[in-house]
Amino acid sequence: MLGWEFPPFISGGLGTACYGLTKAMNKMGLQVFFVLPKPVNSEHSTHVRMLSPSTARIPGAISFELEDMENVKFHAINSLAFSPYARPEEYQQLYEEAIRLKRLREIQESDSYLEHPGCSDHYGGDMFYEIQRYAASSTRIAMQEDFDVIHAHDWMTYPAGIAVAYATGKPLIIHVHSTEFDRSGENVNQRIYDIERHGMHVASKIIAVSHLTRKIVIDRYGVEPDKVKVVYNGVERNGQGINALSNVGIRKEEKIVLFLGRITMQKGPEYFLDAAKQVLDVVDNVKFVIAGSGDMMGRIIEMAAQMGIGQKVLFTGFLRGKDVEKVYDMADLYVMPSVSEPFGIAPLEALNRDVPVLISKQSGVSEVLTHVLKVDFWDTKEMANKIIAVLKHPSLRMTLREHGNFEVRKLRWEDAARKCVDVYNEMMMTV
Repeated sequence: MLGWEFPPFISGGLGTACYGLTKAMNKMGLQVFFVLPKPVNSEHSTHVRMLSPSTARIPGAISFELEDMENVKFHAINSLAFSPYARPEEYQQLYEEAIRLKRLREIQESDSYLEHPGCSDHYGGDMFYEIQRYAASSTRIAMQEDFDVIHAHDWMTYPAGIAVAYATGKPLIIHVHSTEFDRSGENVNQRIYDIERHGMHVASKIIAVSHLTRKIVIDRYGVEPDKVKVVYNGVERNGQGINALSNVGIRKEEKIVLFLGRITMQKGPEYFLDAAKQVLDVVDNVKFVIAGSGDMMGRIIEMAAQMGIGQKVLFTGFLRGKDVEKVYDMADLYVMPSVSEPFGIAPLEALNRDVPVLISKQSGVSEVLTHVLKVDFWDTKEMANKIIAVLKHPSLRMTLREHGNFEVRKLRWEDAARKCVDVYNEMMMTV
């Protein structure tokens, strides 16, 4: 299994999905080798136990395991390991900063480079170079392991999946959690699109996180429909936390409407703010919390100020772990106004913590959830009306909480893992 992020090295829903699937497969007794880039000079969270540096076997790779995953072995490759959601220009800025801080020597001295089909171009010091390095190291690791199937998550691992497939002759499955059209609209990065398309056409099977994503794969990348299977994401059941308000300028009697996600074009934060302004024209006793980070952060902060609602909008920055649980526990409503959302794990997490949910119809998760409110992302008037209805009517809020929480219990990672294994078995019978 090839993934670009995994807890504790996480920046979004991709890592959450990889964790949920891998943990479920571990319970099924599957042997999983998970290869991921490890950020240099980063701290490990408590659920990761380091085994030993594997310098004798794989230069630059470190093996570790999660304490509750006895059938899973991880190979973490030293890397700059930037966010899988960053744009190429952001990578170049971060790479130049890494050079200035002299953090690259640790990476470069620990890893030689391997030439192989599908990953032979030297891209230079940028995002694509990191992808090349990851592919080379993944291939060396794969040559020393015994496995049946290659499962690659999202575009940054597709070159590695292709390289490992060429080197070992094993079948390749790619898992599409998002596409370049989701992230960039019609202004796609051609190089990223080409990597995605190449991976989709080389792969024996494709797993898409929703029918919405499946349609994009077929229509935009020219893939045969029979090749693409839909496997919905799940959610891990958690115990319910206590509702505690932090000292962040929110009065106890104020309602809280939450946006939690990357602050990028794909997630529609400007539509959230537009709806917030319309809500505040009617309801004053409410605060809007924007939790996350991204390339639109400065623009959204300025937008809130220009609208005259800056004092009603709180920005928390990127949250992880217990902080995410706390902000859900504070919320009266979670809103996901995504412009194009292949799936959307955050609404499941919100429902899992008894938070009513309003999602855009342009999301894969809208295919599987019934007891939530839905709206077109661009229809901010209707979005505002639905927010007002939840805030003003406790009975509606209670109904959404109770039925939504019950509904989300049916979406389990164990089911997603079993469906992935079904795809494995189907593919093994045809190759």
